[in-house]
Amino acid sequence: MEGMQPNDGAEQAIRRYADLVYHLAFARTGSRADADDVFQEVFLRYVRRKPVFRDEEHRKAWLIRVTINCAKSFWNSAWSRKMQPLTEDIVCEMPEEQALYAALQRLPAKYREVIHLFYYEGYSTDEIARLLRRKSSTVRTQLTRARAMLREFMEEDDDVSGTV
Repeated sequence: MEGMQPNDGAEQAIRRYADLVYHLAFARTGSRADADDVFQEVFLRYVRRKPVFRDEEHRKAWLIRVTINCAKSFWNSAWSRKMQPLTEDIVCEMPEEQALYAALQRLPAKYREVIHLFYYEGYSTDEIARLLRRKSSTVRTQLTRARAMLREFMEEDDDVSGTV
């Protein structure tokens, strides 16, 4: 099977995967501004490096891996360690969505990332393990812990809102 040409349809790839890259970057960083920076870096690397892919799934996996790496690099930079986080509110239509969003933001980044890939992108735990270069058992454990933490956060929110 012949590989795809370098940067075949860079604009098309950006349009096709913009939401995936942005949402994963946001899940990892927890901030719109930081997600914007990661998003720009990912597609800048895509355009500059002109990678060759076997197929569309390979391109998607490459973008996910680079997004995760860029987000990790962002958090490890001296710049981000000295920054104070801003609180951001995302407008949600339903109160339950706002509560879920708030609970998701309380999760550690490694849990937000597996939750996002599993529930929002539809990847299996084995696929997530390959993408994140973790053991499948680690991904399953992180999903289980993330779900338990979300349940706990949501119950706390219900208790607090019930007493007001």
